[in-house]
Parts: sequence; C-alpha cells; structure tokens
Amino acid sequence: MDELGSRESDDAERWSRLTEKQRACLDLLVERKTSKQIARELGIAKVTVDQRIRAARNILSASDRDETAIIYSRLKPIYDRVIYDPVDLPQPQNSVPSIDTNGSAFKAIALSEHMTSVVEPPRRPSPFKDLWRHDHATKSRLLITVTIAVSAAIIALVGLAIALVLTQLISV
Repeated sequence: MDELGSRESDDAERWSRLTEKQRACLDLLVERKTSKQIARELGIAKVTVDQRIRAARNILSASDRDETAIIYSRLKPIYDRVIYDPVDLPQPQNSVPSIDTNGSAFKAIALSEHMTSVVEPPRRPSPFKDLWRHDHATKSRLLITVTIAVSAAIIALVGLAIALVLTQLISV
C-alpha cells in the first residue's frame, strides 16, 4: 500500500511538471500523429514539437515516443479532470405539460424565481420540406421541375399583364 501511495505521488508530481504546451503535443501524440502533423496542427515548427515531446518523455521517464504516449494516456484521465464549482452548475429544468393556442399539448419548462426564459411552442412542419429530396424518382423530379417552370412563367406573364395595364392607364 505504501508503494502504491508513493507511485501515485510520483505520478502527480510528474503530471504537474508537464507544461500546457507539452500536453498539447502529447494529446496529438496519443492520436498517433507524427511530429510534422502535430507541428502543422499547432502552428509551430517540427523541431519545437520534437523538443517538447523529448522533454515530456524525460519528465515521464519513458524510453520512447510510444511509451510516452502510453504513460500520458494513463495519467490524463486521473489528473486532467475539469472541476466544477457546484454553485456555477445550471439547475435541472423541470418540464410541465402545457397547451398552446391550437390545443396541442407540448412540454414547457417551468420557470423558477431565477430563470426568465421564454418557451416557444413547437413549429408546424413545412409542406415543402420533402419537395426536392435526393431520393425522388426521375419522373417525379421532372414533374416538379416542369411545375416550377410553368408557375414561374405564369407569374411572369401576370406581371407583364399588370405592367401593360398600368402603362395603358398612365398613357390615357
């Protein structure tokens, strides 16, 4: 048990000696990226990546890059935890059944003293949502295209007719 406690304190001390920049390189090393790929992703020189990994390897007492990645991936979940202050965590939202103006039921969030959010009823689905799906048959696509073209032509002709009538009214 004493040896385990000693090992844990050694691990914690080694973890604390790693810099954020070394950890950034080691995170990508664990993903099996090369120094060149790590350098591109971090926007630094390949030599700098090699220096950071070498320094981390010495801190972690690893013999090579693979062992460094293994040791780092073992230590990361233990020592790289994000600790939240319970005061800053959002409170769970309680939902209550409600009815919108159309009479359909939906879940609304109950407002507490501290929350002032507005709950919107669900939106109605659009009738044109599935009009131009990629899995329509060729005939269906052709029919849709022709319908759209005819509709556009009718709208254009109506616009021209209105313009003609207005021109005649103005010239009188």
